[in-house]
Amino acid sequence: MKRTALLLFLLALPACGSSYAQQGPSDTLRAYAQALQEGRVDAAYRLLSDEAKRSMSLEAFRRAVRDNPDDALEIARAIARPAADPVVTATVTMPNGEELLLVFEGGRWRLDAAAVDLYGQATPRQALVGFLRAFERRRYDVIMRYVPDAEKEGLGEPAASAPGEAGAAAGEASAAAGEGAAQPAGPAGAAGSARADASQKAGGRPGTAGAAQLTPDKLKAAWEGPQREQINRVVQAIKAALPTATIEETGDSASMSYGAGGTVALIREHGVWKIKDF
Repeated sequence: MKRTALLLFLLALPACGSSYAQQGPSDTLRAYAQALQEGRVDAAYRLLSDEAKRSMSLEAFRRAVRDNPDDALEIARAIARPAADPVVTATVTMPNGEELLLVFEGGRWRLDAAAVDLYGQATPRQALVGFLRAFERRRYDVIMRYVPDAEKEGLGEPAASAPGEAGAAAGEASAAAGEGAAQPAGPAGAAGSARADASQKAGGRPGTAGAAQLTPDKLKAAWEGPQREQINRVVQAIKAALPTATIEETGDSASMSYGAGGTVALIREHGVWKIKDF
């Protein structure tokens, strides 16, 4: 555990105290390694961030180094010769919840390429921001990017378990119980509704695989038709929650809570995030 604590503190080294403000990450790493190698534990401790110091006192740090001298020297030798030049980055959260990445290059902070991507999908939060922007601009062609492949191609689950119809059924039950209006599902669920309409017109079984492929026009018809008020209400709730909401990410799945019990579910396909349900 003490060895792990020493390793975790390395993450905080670039954010050192003001006396080291002019040093770069490599300088700080070397100074930390040298202090450990020379037994100057207090000097090494001073290079830790405020957050690291709050989680481990100076005395606890001294004890960890004293009780694990071999591990401390091994760590010092390893960080004294990093395998690559460090990349210093910073993340700034905008009022609308969008995150911008900055990279420190040539003595200046510069915006990452994601800053020019209005409809990014590199992270769950970026996908939600891009989706909201596309929805506000009625860019249904762009919203299609956020629909999972299976729903987009008409390969969703049968009617009994299709996200859109399941959401509609739950909404009807809720309305019947006097708990409020139905809550529409996300792009995937709307895709199911649009495909269901198309398959019904064609005489097919709604919500089954093989139904008509989803198009921007069908998506527009679903969201500017009977679902208009519901989808607008849900989107506004997501927009209000996004700036301060925590997004839970596990592997290729992510989720964010919003409003009174609402949850946005996202999945990662082909390296980009899409919205499965809300």
